Amino acid sequence: MSEKTYPMTLAEKEKLEQELEDLKLVRRPEVIERIKIARSYGDLSENSEYEAAKDEQAFVEGQISSIETKIRYAEIVDSDAVAKNEVAIGKTVVVREVGTTDEDTYSIVGAAGADVFAGKISNESPIAQALIGKKTGDKVTIESPAGSYEVEIIKVRKSK
Repeated sequence: MSEKTYPMTLAEKEKLEQELEDLKLVRRPEVIERIKIARSYGDLSENSEYEAAKDEQAFVEGQISSIETKIRYAEIVDSDAVAKNEVAIGKTVVVREVGTTDEDTYSIVGAAGADVFAGKISNESPIAQALIGKKTGDKVTIESPAGSYEVEIIKVRKSK
């Protein structure tokens, strides 16, 4: 069985590597120190500080494992290899819902770099799935839980 790959830009991979380094070199030692201090309080059966530190340790270790997997199976996408006006990971696209004047701007990123509040949508999202591979001027139907709607691609550019 082949592992899932994680398409991402080189910048996204570098950001994950920095986050992993911080988790291993800063957060992990902090949590270990908290566990040591909590152990010194004696009876562990009723030691809430110890329980909280152990829970945080499990969380940090889970994050480390998840990020290591994403880095190991990263598939770097080169947006320069795609036509300038074609939507792909690493590109920013401006769309307008047909029949309106409202424009929305999305940066298409790998799932690891998604941040909806910053306008960065995952390549696995319904919007990105509908837009990837399309070009400036194309009309695209986007399926959403609230129903489908049609957008026109106004502009495509390389993300910063």
